[in-house]
Amino acid sequence: MNISKDLVAASAAPLVLAILSEGESYGYAIRKRVAELSGGELEWTDGMLYPVLHRLERNGYVEARWDSSKAGRRRKYYRLTGLGSAELESQQRQWRLVDSTLRGVWFTSLDWARQGV
Repeated sequence: MNISKDLVAASAAPLVLAILSEGESYGYAIRKRVAELSGGELEWTDGMLYPVLHRLERNGYVEARWDSSKAGRRRKYYRLTGLGSAELESQQRQWRLVDSTLRGVWFTSLDWARQGV
């Protein structure tokens, strides 16, 4: 399925915040989690993910630290802040409203189509 760039861009920050609410993570692991959650439909690139992470960090929603992995490679780990948790809750409320609104119009349209309206 080809998902529009606008929809991917709009959902990127809430997705990253939600993934980080599961615990601290790093870029590659976040990309893999997005792919896993989407059944492989969303395949983010570094060029898509890192600007989102940097913006979230600038806004105080995530904090980052450098550390070494078990294999010895340096990685930048991100974690959700208290402000980020509040932003995630706000994003969840907004997305629920959009979801319920779309479902309302789509299912109403289907009902009308079935009734020949």
